[in-house]
This record gives sequence, structure tokens and C-alpha cells, in this order.
Amino acid sequence: VAWVKKLLNISKAGHSGTLDPGVSGVLPIALGDSTKVLQGISNVDKEYVGVMLLHSTVDQERVKAVFREFTGKIYQRPPLKSAVKRRIRVKTVYSLDIMEFDGRYVLFKADVESGTYIRKLCYDIGEVLGVGASMRELRRTRVGCFREENTVNLNTLREAYSLWRDYGDESLLRRLIRPVEEMVIHLPRIYIRDSAVDAIAHGASLAAPGVAKVEEGIRSGQLVALM
Repeated sequence: VAWVKKLLNISKAGHSGTLDPGVSGVLPIALGDSTKVLQGISNVDKEYVGVMLLHSTVDQERVKAVFREFTGKIYQRPPLKSAVKRRIRVKTVYSLDIMEFDGRYVLFKADVESGTYIRKLCYDIGEVLGVGASMRELRRTRVGCFREENTVNLNTLREAYSLWRDYGDESLLRRLIRPVEEMVIHLPRIYIRDSAVDAIAHGASLAAPGVAKVEEGIRSGQLVALM
């Protein structure tokens, strides 16, 4: 985030969640006032591609079977070095697939609930296999609707900013910076009347007369997007 602020010469930027040391991949960064909307993607599902090292040789079919055991609801205790209390938590692994199997190295893809520790997942799989296992590499390939194929590296962002600063050409910069609405596209929506926009923007509560339409299925206490 500090690099983006310096590169774009802006004072305000924020991210939706850190990447652990040695982990690469998708990190959504919000600029300016859009940082207020980061809460909208703080708990979205994430996808990872990683390499797990088995500490002893195991048959591939056995590994597949254990992967199936770790699909669905699982119990996890955060690692020693974590930002949260080390209480056992229930997390959901939506899918866990072997992409390649080479001796003791397993290339896998995991689609998981936010807050799932992949390093701990590899460790637990090794314990169930009875041989031990550790995560060797990890790349985050998706955060909610933000996918790796649509991400921007710092060099490309620097080039886009230079084109705008030096030549007034903002076309590349506009293609790289996504609309703030994309951070809440997955949330249920409440559509408000034009007459209520100004008051809500200045901190007023939303009252019934200001509501134009409400999507079905919204639960009490659920995070929603006002449109």
C-alpha cells in the first residue's frame, strides 16, 4: 500500500487483508474515499494455488481421499504467529483439488472461506496422512470477484501514472483502476431514492421513505450495499 501511495502521489489508500511473507497474488487496494467501502470485501471467499511438501511418500489416491475429508466444514486453530486469538474456529473449504502430483510435492487449488489458514491446512492434512506436511509455496488467485487475470502489477501502474502525468493520457490509468462499485457487487442491495442520497452521504440514517427497492432475502444484521 505504501508503494501505491508513493507511486500515485496520493495520501490515502488501504487494502482488504495482508498477504503473509512469502505469499504472492491478489491484494485489492482502495484509493481515496473508496477505502470506506473496504468492509464490503473483508469477509469474501478466497482462492489459492499452492505447493505442499509431504514429509514422506504417500500414494496419490490416499492424498485425494484426505483432501475430500478436508472439504466442507473444518476446525482450525490459528497458528502461533497470527493477528487473532488462538481459539478453535469453524471454517469452510468449498473445494480442495490436486492439480499435479510429483513424488512428495503436491500442487493444489483451494477455494476457502475468508480467514482460513492454508499453511495450517497443509499441516493438518499431513497429520491425518501420518507423515507430516508443510506448505512450500502459495499464491492467492482470487479475492471475491477480483481475479488474478485482472490484477495490475506495480510496473504497469507506474507506466500508466507516468503517461497521465507527463502526457495527459489517462486512458491506461482508467483501465487499470476499477470502479468502487465492484467491491460491493456480491452484496444484497437496497436501492434508495435520489432525494435521500445527500442526507445519507452526510451520515443520516436510512428511513423507509428513502427506500425505493429492497432485494429479497436480506437478513437482519447482514451487510448490504446502498445503490
